[in-house]
Amino acid sequence: MADPPPTSSGFVALAGRPNVGKSTLVNALIGEKVAIVSDRPQTTRRAIRGVASGENWQLVLVDLPGVQRPRDVLTERMQNAVERELAGSDTALFVLDGEQRIGPGDRFIAHALSGSSAPVVIAVNKVDRLDRPRTVLALAAAAALGLDAEIFPVSARAGTGVAELRAELVARLPAGPFYFPVGVRTDQPEHVLLAELVREQVLSRTRQEVPHAIEVEVSEVERRRPGLTVVVAQIWVEAESQKAILIGAGGRMVKTIGSAARKELERRLGHRVQLELRVRVRRHWRTDEGLLDRLGV
Repeated sequence: MADPPPTSSGFVALAGRPNVGKSTLVNALIGEKVAIVSDRPQTTRRAIRGVASGENWQLVLVDLPGVQRPRDVLTERMQNAVERELAGSDTALFVLDGEQRIGPGDRFIAHALSGSSAPVVIAVNKVDRLDRPRTVLALAAAAALGLDAEIFPVSARAGTGVAELRAELVARLPAGPFYFPVGVRTDQPEHVLLAELVREQVLSRTRQEVPHAIEVEVSEVERRRPGLTVVVAQIWVEAESQKAILIGAGGRMVKTIGSAARKELERRLGHRVQLELRVRVRRHWRTDEGLLDRLGV
């Protein structure tokens, strides 16, 4: 009997400043939405593993929180997750925003990656928004960071260059068995994934400091009957004023959030969802170690 063909697999950790498009790129590389997307800082708060599998290869992509200086227990935990995942990765994918100039945050990450044992690949994202001269300048700026890295111009949103980037990452995989069964796209527990989909809708409708003070916890997922699931979720905020913003006049804001979130949950679960949203005040939750443990941050 012939031996099965050899397989390769490994972990690729995405590093970059907040809002450079890491989550969108993870979704594009996998071909399915496993990480929520928003233009708000701190959108990604926990390391999210997305899985892309081919016939004889498996990429485990780790969407990390944006690298930043810790300001509280929450951001300290986020930064620790970044450092831990980068240390255990087979390849580091450094994502830059092609629309923005290289800044101190990019140089800080580049310096950290230069001391890492993992090889580095650079993706210059959002090239769909650039003309050719600006794209050339963005690629030159990436090269000037001094990392020994292949550089790929990509648009995670439009899909440009994603296949080429995926092929490069696959080519760098070490030999080894698959970490996840074929068909599995993420390691996130269902209740966490559903909570994130709700939080995505909150983020898209709030401004200023409100997004930073929000977390969502799904406390119940119950299949009531075939084709119907009841999901109960708490939206945590830190102040009564934030609660008032989320509820809105006559409850219109929370109804709008709930309607949009329900559609996302139904798309994920593949059937009808009854979503019950409750807005709760929990002061200083970002320093609450017990709650952060429960939320998986």
